[in-house]
Amino acid sequence: MIEKTSHRGLVVVAIMASMAMIAIEATIVSTAMPQIAAQLGQINLYSWVFSSFLLTQTATTVVFGKLADIYGRKPMLLVGIALFLLASVLAGFAWSMPSMIGFRLLQGIGAGAIQPVAMTVVADLFPGNQRGKVQGYLASVWALSAVVGPLLGSLIIHNLPWAWIFWINLPVGALAALGFIFFLHEEKRTRVVSIDVLGAALFAVSISALMIALTEMEGAVSGYAIVALVVFVAALAAFIWQERRAEAPMVAPGLWLKRPIAFANLAVFFASMSIMGLTTFLPMYVQTVLNRSPLVAGFALTMLLLGWPCGATIASRQFSRFGLRPIMVVGSLFIPAGTLLLVALTPSSSVLLAAAGSLVMGFGMGLLNIGALILTQESVTSSDRGSATASNVFSRNLGSTLGAAVLGAVVTYGLAHANNGQAITPEQLRAVLNGTGAIIPDGEEIRIALQHALHSTFTVMMLIAALIVPACLLVPQPQHGDVVPDKV
Repeated sequence: MIEKTSHRGLVVVAIMASMAMIAIEATIVSTAMPQIAAQLGQINLYSWVFSSFLLTQTATTVVFGKLADIYGRKPMLLVGIALFLLASVLAGFAWSMPSMIGFRLLQGIGAGAIQPVAMTVVADLFPGNQRGKVQGYLASVWALSAVVGPLLGSLIIHNLPWAWIFWINLPVGALAALGFIFFLHEEKRTRVVSIDVLGAALFAVSISALMIALTEMEGAVSGYAIVALVVFVAALAAFIWQERRAEAPMVAPGLWLKRPIAFANLAVFFASMSIMGLTTFLPMYVQTVLNRSPLVAGFALTMLLLGWPCGATIASRQFSRFGLRPIMVVGSLFIPAGTLLLVALTPSSSVLLAAAGSLVMGFGMGLLNIGALILTQESVTSSDRGSATASNVFSRNLGSTLGAAVLGAVVTYGLAHANNGQAITPEQLRAVLNGTGAIIPDGEEIRIALQHALHSTFTVMMLIAALIVPACLLVPQPQHGDVVPDKV
């Protein structure tokens, strides 16, 4: 248990610093990676710099959530920060793409500890009626990082050695660690639990294999993807067998299958799939089909980052009045409504329509994510809160990965069949994205092909987003003793 002597305000500052470190890392690396890859070589491994981080982060999230329930929040946070900072230092010294990928794997493990445990600390420190407000602050951190990250990355890559893309984490992480050391106080744990090491290993193997399969299938089904899927199925079967017999399972089926948690996580999973499509393909649509500048495309996407904190803030103030489930249901309606605006886009549409779709989806995500997280945390005792929070974060990460794979496949298929049966080459697509499509002979035809391909993608996004609504409706109404409005 977190002691009342903890300085809540300064602990929240430390949490925001640790979350900002992870959030900025995603955007700052994507901005600088083309120049880094040009120096390190082996461009064929480019995507793995990003996939490796997400792979280990997703695979270890649940493990660290469980360990936080056993050993305490503070030790796991400090371990996560130490791993993240060590990997950041090593990444700055990377001498090849394989070494960079290896250090990014280690960085992902650190992130897998920091994110769920930090969110669990918020749940321990604040009652439900205050927790939504703090979660709104954290949502603002992610939104601000999405804007600041690319600018900071561009500044560093043009004025400093690229190693500072990673080393910039050091002062932020050090301050976060000091904040936890001095201001977060926990009672000593006397809970003795056998650790399900085999279960944790099987879970990590199964999720890693699934992530590898999804990454390999983004373009087309390959032999590696098939092997990874076979490993995933085998490891998952062994994991389920192990968890049913373990004395203290790493992932307790009773917790994950608890109805409020199961359907709240399912809603978050579908929402993350939809948002991944928005962040990946809306800028491409604005630049190529609407023929606008990257700055305008950035404006359209920034509306997501404006709507999200607004939704989270409004939700945090209305939980006590309406309850968690109604807030989630309302949020689940906004997300498909936003995708409907994207489906309505045509080559003659105003960029304001794209921005409106982004804003509406962001507002819905702010309502849904905060509601689902607090509902999940309030559905268990404090001794299982770390595991419950980790299940929510895991659902988000897996949804983002699967969304990238599925929607990427839709775009690839569309580009291969939309141009009168002739596939658009990467060189043609790059020419249009660079703004040179107007001077190549078939530039307009490529834009039309992109319109069809991206329209199909937005349609699939809308179908996925529509599944959020029944998932939220299947969240049970609170009963006596469960999560009720006056508690949150």
